[in-house]
Amino acid sequence: MQAIIDIGSNSVRLMLWAGGKSFYKRVNTTRLGEGLALSGRLCPAAISRTVRAVEEFAAEGRRRGAQVHAFATAAVRAAENGADFCSAVKQRCGIGVDVVSGEEEALLGLSGAIGMAQEGGIVDIGGASTEVCVRAGGKIKFSLSLPVGAVRLHDTCGEERDKLLAEIQTQIAPLEGVRPVGKIYAIGGTGSTLASVLLGLEAYDGQKIQDFYMPQAQIFALADRLLSLTAEERKQIKGMDERRADIIAGGALLLSEIMKKLSLTGIYASDRDNLEGYCYLRGLK
Repeated sequence: MQAIIDIGSNSVRLMLWAGGKSFYKRVNTTRLGEGLALSGRLCPAAISRTVRAVEEFAAEGRRRGAQVHAFATAAVRAAENGADFCSAVKQRCGIGVDVVSGEEEALLGLSGAIGMAQEGGIVDIGGASTEVCVRAGGKIKFSLSLPVGAVRLHDTCGEERDKLLAEIQTQIAPLEGVRPVGKIYAIGGTGSTLASVLLGLEAYDGQKIQDFYMPQAQIFALADRLLSLTAEERKQIKGMDERRADIIAGGALLLSEIMKKLSLTGIYASDRDNLEGYCYLRGLK
């Protein structure tokens, strides 16, 4: 059995993996990337919260007899003190942190969502970065990590629609002319939260999220609705993850603008993502 810990910019996640499939996931929202866009550094409080979460998940994995692995994404690789964070995890938890590049992060998400050979693509909106990756004809047709995410947008633009749009348009400009093929999936917390809201789920259900189709018009309308509400009002929406209520509006607007840029009439939600992809690409059984 393998215990995989994903150290993201917004949350730390644990997945238990055996026999080539996932059978258990947990999440702890620690906001490691909080303030990173403004300071270029991980703040001490965020480091402390996140190291504690990793320590808890590593201990849980070991109690279950699993081999523990940890990888980190945009916040750690971009921060001036990312190496200090990795050292803290090593000292407290006894595990090394595999800091993946933006290109590899995109490939992890793609592999987790659609497997190692299927044609299609992903849009992975994280806290500090967004990955877009497309496979066609057995080859990666396009792969890019953009320095924009839900936490970063919240830190730099707040809830101001005009500022959000200006920043989003600047950051997604490299997607101009990209035309994905096959089924395109929205993976990560923003995509799954929007799907949960559109489904009106009382509690998160990965089976209902998986392959749920979200038309372009619904994503656009939901982004507008979320921007019109306060974070407290968003918490009252059925299907909303309360831990994402303050950053979800910017994330929804980012997804809607990416869909426009890619000329997508709709996008599929996926509960499978870079956790599964990490197991595939690292050959973990």
